[in-house]
Amino acid sequence: MEQQYGICKVAVAPIRTEQSDQSEISSQLLFGDHVEILEQTDRWLFVRNAYDGYEGWMDFKQLSSLSSEQYAAHHHYHTMAPAQALNVITAADGSNYYLSPGSKLPAYAAGFCYLGTDQFQVSFTPHQPDPVPSAANITATALFFKNVPYQWGGRTLFGIDCSGFVQTVFKLNGIPLKRDAWQQAEEGTTVDFLPEVQAGDLAFFDNDKGRIIHVGLMLNANEIIHASGRVKIDTMDGEGIFSTELGRYSHKLRIIKRFI
Repeated sequence: MEQQYGICKVAVAPIRTEQSDQSEISSQLLFGDHVEILEQTDRWLFVRNAYDGYEGWMDFKQLSSLSSEQYAAHHHYHTMAPAQALNVITAADGSNYYLSPGSKLPAYAAGFCYLGTDQFQVSFTPHQPDPVPSAANITATALFFKNVPYQWGGRTLFGIDCSGFVQTVFKLNGIPLKRDAWQQAEEGTTVDFLPEVQAGDLAFFDNDKGRIIHVGLMLNANEIIHASGRVKIDTMDGEGIFSTELGRYSHKLRIIKRFI
């Protein structure tokens, strides 16, 4: 198959592990995410997200086609929907799209963004990450998501998982991260001791087999915000996360990484 490319044309599109509507949702594409198309069947496309390299199956009706030149150009579009609840864009037919924070606004200019030749009016002030990320901005972004419900594979205000949460927070602050917690744990610089933790550091947690299964963002050396049931704040020590709701440790600390 000749190399093909696409861009997500709906507010959110599920990425699945198999070619079925009943298959597990492993991640999501947001409006404006551009992808390589690696395989195609009658209805399904196997795609690779250009932002983080994540692969999976999606419904072809949720993508618009891109040329190779347009695909390359999208690497340089960093304007996005901000961390706020109501981000509305309007298509030429007058219909609205409600975008989640971190959604890209491709080719944004003078109040409009574009998917190919399709024009959308942007009714909010777009967000551009600061050139130099700060712990204060990262923390403020993370706190915006507090109480968003947990959803496996989620990346939106209607449901988000632990790695999707920190990835989105960092994306809004101009720091690219991989999609899954174990991938994120391979990035950054190790923080050797808990008292040295700074706001914005990421803490990773493993299971009994040593596999990293959870991630959260440190607010300080004693508190962490993470997606577990919902995005919430818990206390931390050298053993891990202590859940006041459970009355016990819920996650065992493996490693802490710094990205700024």
